Amino acid sequence: MKLFPLTLLILLAIAGIVRAVENNPKPNILFAFADDWGWPHAGAYGDPVVKTPNFDRLAREGALFHHAYVSSPSCTPSRGAVLTGQYHWRLEGAGNLWSVFPDKFDTYPELIGKAGYATGVSSKGWGPGRTQTGGRKLLGPTYKNFPTFLKQKPKGKPFCYWLGSSDPHRGYAKGSGKKSGMDLSKIKLFAHYPDSPEIRGDVADYYFEVQRFDRLVGQAIAALEENGELDNTMIIMSGDHGMPFPRCKSNNYDSGARVPLAVRWPKKIKAGTVNKDFVSLIDVAPTFYEASGVKTPGNVSGRSLLALLVGKDKGDRSFVLHGKERHVPGQEAPDMGGYPTRALRNHDFLYLHNFKPDRWPAGTPNHTKAAIKGAWFADCDNSPTKTYMVNNRDKDAHHRKLYDLAFAKRPADELYDLKKDPDQLINVAGDPAYAKTVRKLKKRLFAELSKTGDPRVTGKGPDFDKFPYLGGTPKFPGGGRKPKKK
Repeated sequence: MKLFPLTLLILLAIAGIVRAVENNPKPNILFAFADDWGWPHAGAYGDPVVKTPNFDRLAREGALFHHAYVSSPSCTPSRGAVLTGQYHWRLEGAGNLWSVFPDKFDTYPELIGKAGYATGVSSKGWGPGRTQTGGRKLLGPTYKNFPTFLKQKPKGKPFCYWLGSSDPHRGYAKGSGKKSGMDLSKIKLFAHYPDSPEIRGDVADYYFEVQRFDRLVGQAIAALEENGELDNTMIIMSGDHGMPFPRCKSNNYDSGARVPLAVRWPKKIKAGTVNKDFVSLIDVAPTFYEASGVKTPGNVSGRSLLALLVGKDKGDRSFVLHGKERHVPGQEAPDMGGYPTRALRNHDFLYLHNFKPDRWPAGTPNHTKAAIKGAWFADCDNSPTKTYMVNNRDKDAHHRKLYDLAFAKRPADELYDLKKDPDQLINVAGDPAYAKTVRKLKKRLFAELSKTGDPRVTGKGPDFDKFPYLGGTPKFPGGGRKPKKK
């Protein structure tokens, strides 16, 4: 038997490695993230009006999550938490809206990019705000759109892309939903809204933009199919918090902090998977780290979803934490603080602790005294729904009750019995029958917050109220944006 020359053996070994790599290429990563899209507004969740065929496809061909929550129901801190895999209260100034992202925090696109992935972003990424060092690319280079990125990236190189959008953020083209053919009578309003044509029309206009975001994702899926990359791409589709309506965005109820979430990756995730465990979007970064083979940084708070999706997760997914710091400085001058809240949600209860119950949860109703000149309930986007609820607050007891739920001051402790009150309308924290539950959940919440180094609990770290606010005075309904074109 003749021995192969050493060089030939080396060449054969290299060829074997190459074949192994070709058969098991690193997965691509596509994160599709809407602006102000909340649960349960997708066909996969049973919404009878909004049409989301592409989200539904991802859910059908992958996994659908029923209990996904953001770290904070506010754009900047929610997005910062996703990028770092850390709770927003660990991100210093970036725990607030319109803030500065500190240099000390790495993002998953940066670390995965260093590991050899092509990175990119289109439309809204992190923000609003600015990076501590100007010009820092938290998500990679900006591209006109995803198909352009696919054409320009190095051939054969795996990618990690953030597909952003300004939909369905306000402002809306009024009447766009109805004109598109939606049956407004079939809209399922949240129970904390009065039933009126104005509000139904406003929700339909929001749905119109949800559908536009869904079409954007559909275009990205088509581009992947065209390039033969679909089945080797992990796609996650979600939103940064609830819809921009009273008691939703900037609130820690399910209407503000709970979001749609679907994940497709056929090489790892069985089609038709349905998950009802509690997950947070801080789990996105460690999921991408694991999928790409990049070591997860030690400061990450979240946990990869992959073990959960294949039934091997050993952690406790029976509850989730979320909270809020400053959205807009909407209190009465000279108070530049926010409305700090922390929440613990499980299948039976939602418990919230409001650290500053003397403040207005949606901002002061007196715009002449607001910290930001002219701001009016500044933590709630201006809208037909907001205007209707304020103008009709004294119409009857029902309207007054719903107005108070959205805009009135709240006690330090809130507890909602989800078996009896799934809409989270009746605070039972003051009921003696629930005293033991309040103590138990509060103790658990504060213990978890202390473990994560939350300054609100530990007393150590930054004062979120003292970080600069970089935003300006709203000039148009919806926080400074003109209605978008159809």
